[in-house]
Amino acid sequence: MLSGKTILITGGTGSFGKKMVEVILARYRPEKLIIFSRDELKQYDMSQKWSAEKYPCMRYFLGDVRDKDRLVRAFHGVDYIIHAAALKQVPAAEYNPAEFIKTNVNGAMNVIDAAIDRNVKKVVALSTDKACNPANLYGATKLCSDKLFLAASVYGGQDGTVFSVVRYGNVVGSRGSVIPFFTKEAAKGVLPITDVRMTRFWITLDQAADFVLKALALSKGSEVFVPKIPSMKITDLAKAIAPECEHKIVGIRPGEKIHETLVAEDEGRNTVEYRECFVVRHNFLPGDQKNGKRCVEGFKYTSDNNTLHIGIEELRLVLARMSAEEGVAAGNHWRMEDLARG
Repeated sequence: MLSGKTILITGGTGSFGKKMVEVILARYRPEKLIIFSRDELKQYDMSQKWSAEKYPCMRYFLGDVRDKDRLVRAFHGVDYIIHAAALKQVPAAEYNPAEFIKTNVNGAMNVIDAAIDRNVKKVVALSTDKACNPANLYGATKLCSDKLFLAASVYGGQDGTVFSVVRYGNVVGSRGSVIPFFTKEAAKGVLPITDVRMTRFWITLDQAADFVLKALALSKGSEVFVPKIPSMKITDLAKAIAPECEHKIVGIRPGEKIHETLVAEDEGRNTVEYRECFVVRHNFLPGDQKNGKRCVEGFKYTSDNNTLHIGIEELRLVLARMSAEEGVAAGNHWRMEDLARG
């Protein structure tokens, strides 16, 4: 699908963007693979690994999703867009709400308008579990972004750009992940725990990239794709990383939840379950349930009611594999069951 095509990744210098570049270059032969981001140093660092000399398809485009004119210029000739650009830190959002709205909400609208104007074939936007029943400003901006992308397929016309959303939980080992934080704090002999009841969804970067590519291929417009991924207790993760450390309860931070949600109960009535994922549609069309099963009234998908769980021993295996496989080229992808054995 992507060979011979032009693909653009907004926020492409982040953890997800770099993994996506790795995967696309390993699997396909794109005409162009464009990294659109605002950080010139990160683009320079990426260009040292994926240089235009070695990878003639690579392009590095400086710009900000807040700047619609720059997006219109960057989207010229683009077939597919993966929209990963966002401000993401929950505490920073509480203190700087206007900045998050400018990037996550206004930026999403700019991406939509520019994609329609440039006749882009498909756009997949990355969302987060925090967009479901949001308890913080970051989640609220991502909920607004999701709504914009879900409405955009209609806004773009019947034969226009196809817009869809991929929603998943915390990415293991990504920038801002609790794993490097716990690893660093373990040297002090004490790990800070917000709440012993806390659970989270987890997905690896490899799985996230693979799932986004599947959504890009299968999307028809106005869908939210939610992968079936395991969840875990934060205390189990702490024990897996540093079993010798004491735990200090520090309390839940502003805007934080005890459990996360990937499909809210109000969305459950419009959700179809498939073997690997759930698909949320706001307006069902004939054929939407093909090969899938309509979820029952009251269905919800949360990190505490998830039937897929990772225990301490499984977590240690995952962490060991992360350490052993760090830097390995794309193609050796973990299977979903590797994180949900038993």
